[in-house]
Amino acid sequence: VQLQASGGGLVQPGGSLRLSCAASGSIFRIGAMGWYRQAPGKQRDMVAAVSSIGATNYADFVKGRFSISRDNAKNTVHLQLNSLNPEDTAVYFCCMNICTRRFARYEDYWGKGTLVTVSS
Repeated sequence: VQLQASGGGLVQPGGSLRLSCAASGSIFRIGAMGWYRQAPGKQRDMVAAVSSIGATNYADFVKGRFSISRDNAKNTVHLQLNSLNPEDTAVYFCCMNICTRRFARYEDYWGKGTLVTVSS
């Protein structure tokens, strides 16, 4: 199983970006999907998550600005980032809880990350 994230880049304060992460490989079922971020010298923090039935959860620092969504048919999760500020600069990682075959355990898989830089 591989997760490929895309959509990062340089954006001015107040701008927007849309991140996407697609899973490929031997996938039977996907549970929760989420996004984390890690700024230089800081720990990795959860940003947003969406359950298999669409329930969402957001970190306090992004509530009202970011929106997570999933496309189950495409094994993809998106993160819409609005009203970005320099404190949002970080590498953003996607994570999915995946079952690779029937009766197997769910395991967490991570993408390699995509850099978001917010600067004027």
